[in-house]
Amino acid sequence: MKTDAGVHSHHISQQFNIELEEIKSSLLEMGGLVEKQMNDAIAALISADSELGSAVRENDVAVNAMELSIDEACHRILARRQPAASDLRLVLGIIKAVNDLERIGDEAAKIARLAVELASQGDSSKGYIEIRHIGERVRHMINMALDAFARYDEDAALSVAKEDVNVDMEYASAMREMITYMIEDPRSITRVLNVIWALRSLERAGDHAKNIAEHVVYMVMGRDVRHAGLSSMEKQVKSGKE
Repeated sequence: MKTDAGVHSHHISQQFNIELEEIKSSLLEMGGLVEKQMNDAIAALISADSELGSAVRENDVAVNAMELSIDEACHRILARRQPAASDLRLVLGIIKAVNDLERIGDEAAKIARLAVELASQGDSSKGYIEIRHIGERVRHMINMALDAFARYDEDAALSVAKEDVNVDMEYASAMREMITYMIEDPRSITRVLNVIWALRSLERAGDHAKNIAEHVVYMVMGRDVRHAGLSSMEKQVKSGKE
């Protein structure tokens, strides 16, 4: 784990230091909003709360606005300050992480839309156990990824990538169960398909949380571990400490 000073340099220009800290703080603020969106979307789906689901979809506008604002601030820094080395990695990492956060917000909005649809079809617990369990793992991944970003912690980032493997396995198992249920009861197809789409959104949100963790490794260590696979990522994180 690196301190703030260990990831980006402190400059003669105090204003530059302030700008770097501001964009990082903005990203974490956006992350908090996205995390709440996902929490509320899952709660709306499980409790068949169409009102809460509608609120999540409306809040997606605020997430999109934050993405544009942070992107603009990052591009101003790139144009005016022309950062190099660790500072450049920090700004690029924030730009990439903001995009992944916005995508997580999109998936939360999809789950919220499905919550409204399922509520209109009548409450049923089929598939909700899987949603609750996988949803809890994904929420934890998002929280861990944001914490890793806040602390520039490559070990915590690696833990996020490891958790993504568990999410993928549980998602595959849940898909098999849902398909079996539709075969056994064709009348449930429409409803179970909505549950499947919700599970798919959760799995994708987990992928984006893993992406954020990979950006942390890039910022801290200067190593691009995208598409490297878990074992390779783990080796690179460990080798960087030797």
